[in-house]
Amino acid sequence: MMVTEANGNNSSFHPVLKIAAKVVSYIFHPLFIPVYIGYFFIYILRVFPQFTEWDKTKLLISFSVNYMVLPLVTILLTKGLGFISSIYLKTQKDRIIPYVATGVFYFWIWYVFRTQSFPREVVMFSLAVFLASSLGLIVNSYMKVSMHAISVGVVSTLFILMGFLSGDNFGPYISIALLLSGLVCTARMINNEHIPIEVYVGLFLGILAQLVAYLFS
Repeated sequence: MMVTEANGNNSSFHPVLKIAAKVVSYIFHPLFIPVYIGYFFIYILRVFPQFTEWDKTKLLISFSVNYMVLPLVTILLTKGLGFISSIYLKTQKDRIIPYVATGVFYFWIWYVFRTQSFPREVVMFSLAVFLASSLGLIVNSYMKVSMHAISVGVVSTLFILMGFLSGDNFGPYISIALLLSGLVCTARMINNEHIPIEVYVGLFLGILAQLVAYLFS
C-alpha cells in the first residue's frame, strides 16, 4: 500500500482505482452489510428450516427495514432538517445523531430476535451490530472511526466464530469475508475517506463487538 501524507491525503492513485474503490465502498456500505448477512442466514446457511418461503421473505424484509431503511430515512430527515451537513457523514459531528438513532433500531431488532428464540448465530450477530454501533458512538468523540471497517470487522469475526461453532466447512466463507474486509478497508483509504488509524480502530471495534456478543449470546 502506498504511503500517505501526514494529513491522510493521497492523490497518486490511478483514477480507475479510485472509481473501483468508490464502487466497493457503496456495495459494502454499513447499511447494506446486515441485509447481506440476513440473506446468508436465511437462504445459504438455512438456519430457519421450519420457515415457509413467505416467512423467510418477511424476515429478510425485517432485516432490510431495521438495518437499512430506517437508518437511511433518519439520515435523510436529519439532513433535511439541517442537523447534519451531508448525508455522507463526513464529519464526527454529522455522525452523532445517526449513531444514536441506529443504535435504537439495532437494539430493538436484537431484542426481538432474542425474545423470539432465534438461532444463536442470528442473535449473536444482531447483538454485535448494536454493540458495534454503541462503541462507534463513543469513539466518535475522539476520531472519525471508519464505519465500514467496523462492519467488516463484525462480519469477519462472525464467520470465524461460526467456523469454530459449526461442523460445516466455513473455510470458503471465512476466506471471502477476510478478502472483502481487506478490499473495503483499502478502498476507504484509497479515496481519502480515512487515515489508517481510523480504519484499524474500526476493525478492532468490530472484532471486539462480535467477541463480546459471542460471550453473552
